[in-house]
Amino acid sequence: MFEFAWPWMFAMLPLPWLAWRFLPPVKRQEAALRVPFLEDFESLQGRKSRARDSSAPGLLVATLAWVLLVSAAARPQWQGEAVPLPLQGRDLMLAVDLSGSMAEEDFVIGRQRVDRLTATKIVAGNFIEKRKGDRVGLILFGEQAYLQTPLTYDLKTVKTLLEEAFINMAGQKTAIGDAIGLAIKRLRDKKGEKVLILMSDGENTAGAMNPLKAAELAAEEDLKIYTIGIGADPESGFFGRMRSRSVLDEKTLTRIAEGTGGRYFRARDTAQLVAIYDAIDAMEPVENEQRFFRPVNELFHWPAAASMLLASGLLFRRRG
Repeated sequence: MFEFAWPWMFAMLPLPWLAWRFLPPVKRQEAALRVPFLEDFESLQGRKSRARDSSAPGLLVATLAWVLLVSAAARPQWQGEAVPLPLQGRDLMLAVDLSGSMAEEDFVIGRQRVDRLTATKIVAGNFIEKRKGDRVGLILFGEQAYLQTPLTYDLKTVKTLLEEAFINMAGQKTAIGDAIGLAIKRLRDKKGEKVLILMSDGENTAGAMNPLKAAELAAEEDLKIYTIGIGADPESGFFGRMRSRSVLDEKTLTRIAEGTGGRYFRARDTAQLVAIYDAIDAMEPVENEQRFFRPVNELFHWPAAASMLLASGLLFRRRG
């Protein structure tokens, strides 16, 4: 889109005519030494010069040079198509438990019994899609913790890699402390708000780092942790008296969350898991206002150069 940044500069267009119309003419100083034959020569040259300058082509060229000069002062520019700027959101890391106990089928989606990991993929995947403006990363942990996806605005890739994860991919045990430690390492040098959402259905049974010590380090790095305990109660619920193969350490998960300014949630079924992610989404809202940038290409040098060329032509013509 073409436009002038300073259109008010065109108010100067009538300035030469106003100066010619209302200002008094410049009086020519008389020479101290008079040479009679030179006066006649100067009179003749002056008449010829005035005749040339007042000619229609000369006046037209001078007017055009002035219009171009004013146009250059008005800063003509070409604005490109609007480009959306990245939304300034959070650095958000998801840590998902892939230990063997995540295979227990104590969640129901669409009247079909599914395992804990499948339910997590569906609910967490929908949560990821909503985080436009945030950079999201993915950590998968079992006996060891792995960075599956570094922080990125490409939410589609994060969701796809979460869907491709499978149980025991990182070992059968649970290394909660190592998952937190890996998140601290990946978020340490990042500026702005940093959030970790950690989902597990058991207790820390592997890894080199103690979960509570890892939480202390996270608090020092201003990393807020939300913890989610997954799975039905072992002695109650839809599945009667069927015992769970995992022992959920709710006390540790609660201390991890509270020690970093976050919150612990308990997800016994799919509805609760959805509500938890909705609650986190409300507590950590994304920036909804999209901002745009238009690249600007300045064009003032073209009319300025044309004006200089026309003015130079008039000057040489007058001297000729």
